Amino acid sequence: MKLDQRMVELIALGAAVGANCKACLEYHLGEARKAGADDEEIADAVEVGKAVRRGAASQVDKVAAKLRPEGAAEIPTQPRGCVPEGIQATTRTRGCCG
Repeated sequence: MKLDQRMVELIALGAAVGANCKACLEYHLGEARKAGADDEEIADAVEVGKAVRRGAASQVDKVAAKLRPEGAAEIPTQPRGCVPEGIQATTRTRGCCG
């Protein structure tokens, strides 16, 4: 089975959401529209990507929780960049997300 360009771009769109890549999302959104994807298909692809991202994030959160020293304050789950609010960035923490 060969995928048509519309389907390739919808898959790429979901993957971009799952990977948290804004530049990829914007690019593949435009390409999906050029390839004939409608708003409902685009919304579905985005939702699939979000579901994959949530699942992956949940697994990482479980591992991170095991690494936290007992009695230490929990790190907020709502991201505000790489370094949680109130924690001073160091050279080591600045480089992870660009």
